Amino acid sequence: MSTDASHEVRLAADTAASRAPRNTDDAGQQPGHKGGPRRKGLSERNRPLWMLIPGGALMIIIIVVPLLLGIYMSVLNLDQYTLRKWISAPLIGAENFVEAVTDSPLLHAVWLSVSYSLLAMVVTLPLGVAAAVATQNAFKGRAVIRSIFLIPYVLPSFVVATVWRTMLQPGGIVDEALATVGIHVGLWLNGPQTFWTLVLVQIWASWPFIYLLALSGLQSVDHEVHEASALDGALWWNKLRYVVFPYLKGPLSLAFLIGMLHHINNFTLPFVLFGVPAPSDVEVLPILTYVTSFQSFRFGLSAAMAFISLVLIAIPLFVYLRAVKLDDADTPGGKK
Repeated sequence: MSTDASHEVRLAADTAASRAPRNTDDAGQQPGHKGGPRRKGLSERNRPLWMLIPGGALMIIIIVVPLLLGIYMSVLNLDQYTLRKWISAPLIGAENFVEAVTDSPLLHAVWLSVSYSLLAMVVTLPLGVAAAVATQNAFKGRAVIRSIFLIPYVLPSFVVATVWRTMLQPGGIVDEALATVGIHVGLWLNGPQTFWTLVLVQIWASWPFIYLLALSGLQSVDHEVHEASALDGALWWNKLRYVVFPYLKGPLSLAFLIGMLHHINNFTLPFVLFGVPAPSDVEVLPILTYVTSFQSFRFGLSAAMAFISLVLIAIPLFVYLRAVKLDDADTPGGKK
């Protein structure tokens, strides 16, 4: 039987060899085929980079050109008197940047923006995580609860600010509700309470974003991990600390960065909530830039302020991207 089997194998091999193409040269190429062997897929050199032209052109028009114009305006003495001939306005170099740092409330505005953003994130992070943990498991009416949680997030910023401005008017619904329990806060939209009013409204408007990212992180937790911790008899706090929270490190870090950048750049909420000129306690960086440009008509100075704010925002963004790159390099299979 072994001899017959080997004979059949040799016969099949000879048949396959006879059917193979014989019109190839020694290098394994077909006659008339120039160059090396045919490549499969795309290499680094023959990728269709021309397909990036539409997106690249749009990015240059929308981002690069306004950025370069803003940098150019920041070195000009551009105001209401030289605006008509702004291309030939006097060139003053770094004087606008020096004035922005030394003789304007820019540093105070930066401090207000960072402090109120940080306070809002400190409250919204645990609030969003708690809401995500509470609505992770299935229960009756979970879809309705999740939809209600998303209401502040889907509303536009000017709608949120308008509604809260109406509620916080003297004698409004908030004052009447607090008066029923004997609390008299005073003015919400003017005076020393304005900073805390901005923090309160920002917390209400932004916590569903943290909730969404935390909920997405919870969905990535393996079901076997939950079962193993349950079999080991882990308490709910230990389960959250050692099983759930490690999965939320990445989403919450990203949420913290995006939330901070959004709060610092948020112009619509304080503009609609307090109006212009805003009280000094809520004259955050976007409001100060707007007032300097369109009320004081110091366009060169406002351009310098905008460029300084761009640099300040780019610093934490660069740190985060660098940390993500290093973490990816340390991961097995990541890019070195």
